[in-house]
Amino acid sequence: MILQFDTHTFDTSQPIDLSIPLTNTDANPIAWYLEQPMIEPVRFGDWVGKVAAGSSTNFNNIHFNPHGHGTHTECLGHITRDFYSINQCLQTFFFRAELISIAPEVHASDGIITQNQLEKALAGNTPEAVVIRTLPNLVSKKHQNYSHTNPPYLAAEAAHYLREIGVKHLLIDLPSVDREEDGGALAAHKAFWNVNDIQQLNADARLDCTITELIFVPDTVPDGSYLLNLQIASFENDASPSKPVLYALNTK
Repeated sequence: MILQFDTHTFDTSQPIDLSIPLTNTDANPIAWYLEQPMIEPVRFGDWVGKVAAGSSTNFNNIHFNPHGHGTHTECLGHITRDFYSINQCLQTFFFRAELISIAPEVHASDGIITQNQLEKALAGNTPEAVVIRTLPNLVSKKHQNYSHTNPPYLAAEAAHYLREIGVKHLLIDLPSVDREEDGGALAAHKAFWNVNDIQQLNADARLDCTITELIFVPDTVPDGSYLLNLQIASFENDASPSKPVLYALNTK
């Protein structure tokens, strides 16, 4: 189906799914020192919720952490004392997005995405959402155990720049926008959400803005402008598993 978005059209039959499937195998990406997710049938005495074990249905429990087990979208409630839910903060789901590819700069032992790199890649565009594909874009990102690897991250100044140009939704193919071990500073998270005090949230903090981590953008998808459909499960939690989907925009 061909639909219109602003002055462009897009084809709903051509989605570009940026999410990484959640599984209970070694194929699942892992971060933050967790074990792999658990997906297993419910058991009541001798009854097992599995058709292969004699049940009429497959009836699984799933145990996972949204931050460490795959593609997820989070709100500022991830870093505040008071509770804020992604299900309440994200109320609309379609946004104009810019996909950019960046090779993080090496500083000592760190790979860092800088403000200068973002400025060059965006080239004056000010979209509602920015999708960052880091280079090299290895397929192993979809299965990697990131714990204790010091993955690349976003400089706080870069996050501040995105906030200043009006970007509301940041998507990245890394486990965090911040350094793995930063002493709890979370400088990029705070800069993007404009959180000045995690104990008492400032009035101008950006409640309607989100960060999505652990996406994967195939090499076949070129940089440029897209329509983003940011789908989440309706969890009342600071973060939810998510399914960000891009659609190519065509001129009418």
